Amino acid sequence: MIRSRLHIVLGAINIVACALVAWGDSITSAPAPCGAVPTDQQVNWLRMEWYAFVHFGINTYTGKEWGYGDEAPSLFVPSDFNAEIAVKAFKQAGMAGMIYTAKHHDGFCLWPTKSTKHNITKSPWRHGKGDVVAEFSKVCKKYGLKFGTYLSPWDRNNAEYGQPGYLKVYERQIRELLTNYGPIFEIWFDGANGGDGYYGGAKEVRKISGESYYNFPRIVKLIRSLQPDCIIWGANKNGDVQWGGSERGFVKYPCWNLVNMDSPLEKWISLEADTTINHAGWFWHEGQASKVKSPGQLMKVYMESVGRGANLILNVALDRRGQPDAADLASLQAFGEMRRRLLAKDYALGASATASEVRGDVEQFSAKKVTDGNIETYWCPEDNTTKNCWIEIKLNKPATFDVVRLREQIRLGQRVKKFRIEAFVNGAWQSIDDSGETIGNQVLRHLSQPVTTDCVRLTIVDARACPCISEFSLLRYPDEISPNDAPAPSAGEMSYLSTDKWTSNMKEAKKAWDGDDSTYWQSKKDRLVIDLGEECQFSGFCYLPKQNNDHQSMTDRYRFEISMDGKKWKEVASGEFPNIRANPIRQNVTFPQSVRARFVRFIGTSSLEGSGISAAELNLIK
Repeated sequence: MIRSRLHIVLGAINIVACALVAWGDSITSAPAPCGAVPTDQQVNWLRMEWYAFVHFGINTYTGKEWGYGDEAPSLFVPSDFNAEIAVKAFKQAGMAGMIYTAKHHDGFCLWPTKSTKHNITKSPWRHGKGDVVAEFSKVCKKYGLKFGTYLSPWDRNNAEYGQPGYLKVYERQIRELLTNYGPIFEIWFDGANGGDGYYGGAKEVRKISGESYYNFPRIVKLIRSLQPDCIIWGANKNGDVQWGGSERGFVKYPCWNLVNMDSPLEKWISLEADTTINHAGWFWHEGQASKVKSPGQLMKVYMESVGRGANLILNVALDRRGQPDAADLASLQAFGEMRRRLLAKDYALGASATASEVRGDVEQFSAKKVTDGNIETYWCPEDNTTKNCWIEIKLNKPATFDVVRLREQIRLGQRVKKFRIEAFVNGAWQSIDDSGETIGNQVLRHLSQPVTTDCVRLTIVDARACPCISEFSLLRYPDEISPNDAPAPSAGEMSYLSTDKWTSNMKEAKKAWDGDDSTYWQSKKDRLVIDLGEECQFSGFCYLPKQNNDHQSMTDRYRFEISMDGKKWKEVASGEFPNIRANPIRQNVTFPQSVRARFVRFIGTSSLEGSGISAAELNLIK
């Protein structure tokens, strides 16, 4: 009897042990994370893919990109602000959310803050009771979009900027925005910090050290205490996300979401690409209807940002009514439809799959996980397999595709360093993409030409650790869609004087008005004098910086003078071209009143790098 009971007990122990082993194989044998891994908040943020940026404030009414800080609040007078028009359009285009510029560098706050008097309560709009932040937040909630806010650390209005007292002001603004307007999915800190400004009437240059002055670790701690799920942009790499490196909407490939790679200080910080839907700038400007980017151009931006593993924030500025430009909305909707067509059909979904090796030969890591439509499941081999492992997918029937989308299970880190894609065509394997590097959150590889096949193979040539591939999709790049109802340029569009009679004694100066944006004039001297050939009346000038990414002699501060005889000169404008390093767009400067002259003199009082002056195009506004 005792022996029999012992057998029963030992048998029970054996069953439990086997169960534990089986349970351990399927649960605990997942590969260890490789290096830094994203937080759940970062993962959720990356899966948003793209959302809107909305620039709307004092600059909308002054025509500037960066306000000086001395602008009167009474300038902010939207004639027909309607948050729902913009938010509904974002929803229809497939965007996941929007971020609003609650305060730009000019320091004007678009909500009734108690931190400064320079705010919307001093505007006649809504009889001083307006709150743009609240209206956008409310409508975003209605349409199921996430809401975020941009809050410039630089404040060209505040008298205490650059001193300890301003930090209390800024932290109060953060606290108000993260307390009074519901969930904030992202808070945006711009990288422009310090310089020339009004500063309560001081009108001086104030330079600061971004890390030590703002105390971003303290700011990050404050944000985490108020809204733990809020993604923090910038904060001098103390946050979750950083700038993609270009205001043209692309990130470099390979795109690693890691800083201090392969060191004990390795940290996961994702990239965000930003650009405008319109070439005119971040804020709305007169005449921008003819400068909207086409749906095809926006699709290229998407492929070079989201398609390289980053997120895309696409700016749609509001005009002086407080509504998006009709041309911008038309292009946005057409691009949204193109994106839907790209993602509508995955020819690999549900396809059978085999692999060179499966971790532990268990179902949990099998090859078919890459075609099951679930980005949380994944295929992976054994720990020591980091080179030349592969996975093949077999379609039910041949399909024609020209985009391959791949994803890693980023919760385990970004692992792949190099990969190759092949297709079985005419009885043999042919390479269709042999230049793939990292994968990360996702890559969209646009092939040089469409491929028709029923069998495709992904080879991981090299990886930091055993690869964990969660998706292998085959898509078709959509044809470009023409925007509907895009208005033709109106009578209010900006137009320029004829340059037919212009001359200058400066060598090759004609390149500054040849009508070709790709050419430019550059001189070691600091000025360009132009003889217009006859007396002309004009109301401003337009300056286009060099478009070749060369900042040498690129003018960022100017003085503009006129003369009747080329001897006696009168200054009619001076100032800065803000943000041209990151966003070298056309700069329109209008005078307080129209002027008449035979000669003009454009003087560069400062350049981004080196000395001298340059211009891709210089025009006079009729």
